[in-house]
Amino acid sequence: MLAVKHRGLLTVGIMGAMIMQILDTTIANVALPHMQTSLGATMDSVTWVLTSYIVASAIAIPATGWLSGRFGSRNLFLFAVASFIIASMLCGIAVSLEEMVVFRVMQGIAAAFINPLSQTAMLDINPPERQAKAMAVWGMGVMIGPIMGPVLGGWLTENYNWRWVFYVNVPVGLLTLGILWALLPSRPKQTRSFDILGFAMISIAVAAFQLMLDRGQQEDWFASWEIIIEGGIALAALWIGIVHLATAKAPLFDRHIFRNRNLVMGMIFMIVIGMSTMAPMALLPSMLQQLFGYPVIDTGMMMAPRGLGVLVTMWLAGQLMGRVDTRLVVSVGFVIFGISLFQMSRWSLDMDYWPVVTSGFIQGLGMGLIFMPLNSLAFATLSAHYRTDGASLLNLMRNIGQSAGISMVTVLLARNTQTSHADLSQHVTAGVVPSLDLSALSRFGVVSDGVFGMLNAEVNRQAAMIAYLDDFHLMAIISIAVIPMVLLLQKPKGKLEAVIAE
Repeated sequence: MLAVKHRGLLTVGIMGAMIMQILDTTIANVALPHMQTSLGATMDSVTWVLTSYIVASAIAIPATGWLSGRFGSRNLFLFAVASFIIASMLCGIAVSLEEMVVFRVMQGIAAAFINPLSQTAMLDINPPERQAKAMAVWGMGVMIGPIMGPVLGGWLTENYNWRWVFYVNVPVGLLTLGILWALLPSRPKQTRSFDILGFAMISIAVAAFQLMLDRGQQEDWFASWEIIIEGGIALAALWIGIVHLATAKAPLFDRHIFRNRNLVMGMIFMIVIGMSTMAPMALLPSMLQQLFGYPVIDTGMMMAPRGLGVLVTMWLAGQLMGRVDTRLVVSVGFVIFGISLFQMSRWSLDMDYWPVVTSGFIQGLGMGLIFMPLNSLAFATLSAHYRTDGASLLNLMRNIGQSAGISMVTVLLARNTQTSHADLSQHVTAGVVPSLDLSALSRFGVVSDGVFGMLNAEVNRQAAMIAYLDDFHLMAIISIAVIPMVLLLQKPKGKLEAVIAE
């Protein structure tokens, strides 16, 4: 434990920095349609605003442990927060999609260091008996940030401008930076060589994989040499990285850390969590605004009940840990989460806002039972000097899951919309709809063009809804399918609070 003054105020500063950067993974979601128009982007390419941030963060995260040891955890934390503020200002003044993607990459790199350093700091400044509660507070911030993002983003976009979803980071970031500058202690510096090859291979693998996902639909997947090359580069870099990690004298991550079963299983679960939580959050704003016609502020408010559900079960999970098997808590959380996604896959264009609100609340209940207990289990049997690397790996896996999940559901949305449109249009005939005489309509010139346009627009709307439902159904299947893997987590001996401190 590191000695600190005013632990409560310092906790506010640490959580403020962490929530600020977590918030930016989703705060732009509800503003995407407005950005698309302002930046001249397409529906497929505007998602780069989200994925560029997540991928950049994923690439930079593995360097956190070495940079923290080389320059000091305090210096790196302060640098990351200051860089995040500057990058947020640049995002706010971007005038093209290319500029926005570049600035979001800068923002993502700064964010990469904030998350693991905040988690490590929360453990370092609290005594052993308070570390489980500290992780509960930290986990609540991780889950509340992306859930409250759409609400805040919707309010700012509706009342001001989409650029304010980035400008809002400036006052919050400056206040947080001031607290950290005054109170944040530093871990002892550690001199160790930097594994350039290992870092390069991880970076290349993540970047090539994400580029393949983003460009696949546009280039017709493996019918294109570009996609084949990107997939080959990703596989080759991953293989080289694994072999190097297993054989190098001083790899990027200590090999002993991968002998910890709970940490490795936590990494796998973080991929699933990243996919299943971020994908619906990325889909809902466009669906509610474009298909149902809700304004941006209403969209944010309809997504807010997730936060209430998370608050309820985060508290409940904290009470249950140490009293019941934490693995059971995680399993129940995945069941509830999967049920909510199955509910979403049964939506229709005729429904009102209540199904969105109720399924969102239920989804929040499941998320609260999953994230914090799972995070605690991942660190329960991990030695203290591995915390920064462990936190980096968990955040890396979650970021990869998030970026891959967003890309996957975006691609499936486009493909399934096309398929459903072709299927539905076959049935728009006079035989199916007796009042529809297409041959008679064609004689009315401009009027007939308008009628055909309305028919096509409605077919597009129905096809898009089917595609959204297919995505929700896939996420539900993934969430339920991983439940048996919870049994592979090692049950800590004694109370979880005591094991975390070992």
